[in-house]
Formats: sequence, structure tokens, C-alpha cells
Amino acid sequence: MKRAFLAASALLLSLSAAQAAMPGMRGHDHTGITVPDMDQAVTFFTDILGCQKAMSFGPFADDKGTFMTDLLGVDSKAVIEQITLMRCGFGSNIELFKYKAPGQRSLDQKNSDIGAFHIAFYVDDIKAAKAFLDEKGVVTRLGPLPVDQGPAAGQAILYFQSPWGLQLEAITYPNGMAYEKDGGPVLWSPKDPAK
Repeated sequence: MKRAFLAASALLLSLSAAQAAMPGMRGHDHTGITVPDMDQAVTFFTDILGCQKAMSFGPFADDKGTFMTDLLGVDSKAVIEQITLMRCGFGSNIELFKYKAPGQRSLDQKNSDIGAFHIAFYVDDIKAAKAFLDEKGVVTRLGPLPVDQGPAAGQAILYFQSPWGLQLEAITYPNGMAYEKDGGPVLWSPKDPAK
């Protein structure tokens, strides 16, 4: 009886956890990034990373009310001069914003800063990616670094950055990663978008 009670409790907990998730969530659609120069950003994402420009629109502003604050949490006088959406291979999209706003700051984030982020792009040949980035004068970090121990064994990584300082990563794991052999959920991967 105790086992049946524990099993029923576990089932109820899993059902309540599933119901607590955002209804209808299907996956990551895009990452939005504010850039200092839209032309520079579009050129970097197309010529260096191989993304394609899908569309641009804007401007958006509200010079009389609080629409921008209410919708986006920015200064009420902020202006989105342009939004450009980029399609990047088999992954999710990148949304570039060009803002003009009172008190606007340029972030010089490190990956260790709270709230910092980076965008990772899957590549088939990380050594070729490194050679290409070096040839184009893109700032890269140490690597490619192969990971040969732990649950992420099987991957290799290389961090690099855009001309305005956005942190990026090239990653590859052509034969999967060690954790996949343990069962459980396998991370989505653009190397095989059907899975």
C-alpha cells in the first residue's frame, strides 16, 4: 500500500509540474540582441556566420505615452529605429534591434557576469571554423577545445566575439555527447533538425 501511495504521489507531482509549465510552449523561437549599428550587425551575421536576412521593419516609438515602457520595459522615450530578423541555418532565429534611448548604455559583459549570455552555433568542422574566423580577423579565444571527460565529452568548443563585443561560440559534437548514453532527454541539435 505504501508503494501505491508513493507511486500515486509521484504521478500527481509530475502532472502538477507539467501543468505549471507555460501552456503551449513548443521551443525557442529567437534570441533578440540590441546592436550599435544595424548594417554592421547584418553584415557580420550574413558574411561571417552565414545567416540570411529574412525581414526588417520599424521604427517604433510613443512620444506621448508609456507604451514603450509598458510593452518592453524600456524608457518611455526609447525609439526602436529598426528590427531585423535573421535566419541562421537549422537553428532558431536572431532578432536584431537598433535602439535610440535616453540613458542607453553599452554593455561590456563577460560570460561570468550575472545575466550575461552568448549564442552558440553548431559547426561541422570546428578547426575549419577557427581558421575562417582567424582569416576574417574575428577575435577568438583559446581553442578549439575538445571535451573528453564528463557528460559533455564528445564536444569541442571555441568562443569568439562580434566586432561590438557580443559573445558567441562555435560548438560541434559529431558523434554525440557522453550523457546521451545514459538515457533521459537528449538536447535538440541543429545537426539533425528532424529529431
